[in-house]
Amino acid sequence: MKKTIPFLLLLVPLMLFSQKMGKNKKAVLASVEKHKEHLIQLSDSIWALAEIAFEESQSSEVLASYAEKNGLKVTRGVANIPTAFTATYGSGKPVISILGEFDALPGLSQKTVPVKNPIIEGAPGHGCGHNLFGAASLGSAIAIKELIETGKIKGTVKFLGTPAEEKYFAKVWMVEAGLWDDVDVNISWHPGANTEADVQSGLSLIDFIVEFYGQAAHASADPWNGRSASDALELYTTGMNYYREHIKPTSRIHYHIQDGGQVVNVVPDYSKIWVRVRDPKREVMLPTYEQVKKMAEGAAIMANVEYKISLVSGIYEMLVNRSGGEIMQRNLELLGPITYTDEETTFGKAIQKATGKPEVGMDSKINPLRETQELPGGGSTDVGDVSWNVANINLSVTTAPKDTPWHSWAVVACGGMSIGHKGMIYASKAMAMTMLDLFESPKLVEKVKEEFRTRKGDVVYEAMIDGPPPISEN
Repeated sequence: MKKTIPFLLLLVPLMLFSQKMGKNKKAVLASVEKHKEHLIQLSDSIWALAEIAFEESQSSEVLASYAEKNGLKVTRGVANIPTAFTATYGSGKPVISILGEFDALPGLSQKTVPVKNPIIEGAPGHGCGHNLFGAASLGSAIAIKELIETGKIKGTVKFLGTPAEEKYFAKVWMVEAGLWDDVDVNISWHPGANTEADVQSGLSLIDFIVEFYGQAAHASADPWNGRSASDALELYTTGMNYYREHIKPTSRIHYHIQDGGQVVNVVPDYSKIWVRVRDPKREVMLPTYEQVKKMAEGAAIMANVEYKISLVSGIYEMLVNRSGGEIMQRNLELLGPITYTDEETTFGKAIQKATGKPEVGMDSKINPLRETQELPGGGSTDVGDVSWNVANINLSVTTAPKDTPWHSWAVVACGGMSIGHKGMIYASKAMAMTMLDLFESPKLVEKVKEEFRTRKGDVVYEAMIDGPPPISEN
């Protein structure tokens, strides 16, 4: 009897889980499991390729080919972007889309070890986990496709391969091309250090380039004949740094000097700087942007040079959808937390030790749905632009240890081994289950769409771009 009691106790949660899980949900979970090893191979291939913004030709093809192999109709080069594509299956309503990113970050090459150790010094690496992102989302799309194919659900599933999230924000051009015009609800996720139905926004931002043009001269023999573009650049950065004191605490100004002159004995006639302005609210960010542009003119006047400002692109903050978050939350609670082996926990703690964080290991617990913050911190994403054009449901899943510095070698290390793989498969299941709920319930679809309409209000979306994507610059 002593042996049977623990066994019966184990059966109770399994029976409850089975009662809550319908046949179709079991089917999508089985599909993800069936494709699991292939999805891991896709992710690892993209991890190894580590291609940066608008250069992801092989990474894009890895996903597109697998989608095609599994019966989805693939259209490559959408929105005049060679590495962007769609993969669709089915017909009619609802149309549920899902996003897949796959670009890497420069300079983050790393082996799958818990200490900094690049594969190739200075080469790119997946410091934001986008190798996991695209593969997980495609797994979800395929699971839904298989249910549509067997006639168990009706509608259209649409996977969108979205490049260049880290630098140029390709989704903005994809939105302008109308790729979400027929979509009812969009699903997205992101690798993270925790697992939650994400009902937080992010920061809007705008990117622009400032170039200064002066007159070259010998820096010692006749500097009076020179007009230094580098002087203008330094005056400009000084002005921005003083301005930081007078912007709202939620706002951010970043810059990257791309050309400050070539040699010390020449008064430089050219300089170039990339500037970024952010804030949780676009209406706050835009006036800050206008002021920072004026300062470029002031710097040019002081240095007696000419200047040019070129818009790169800009993105909106995320339009949150709590109705969608509630659907995702229920599915996370059905799935329960990710479990880790002793070896994975040890790996996670070693990552934390190497990055100066408390050695507490992994955090995959399922917390209650959080209240949406009015002014969140954090980063930015071009998913925001999608969310102002179609109702969006967002998810975060643990793929690295708690408090791991993002956009770092530590994320690359985890994304190429089992910690990242487990998070990816979990995300694929959670999104497939949530998509299924929408396909099976027109009322849920309408509830999510109604919240989208209410939150958007009378805002008219205007893309913050000027011309085609800057693909030729790569």
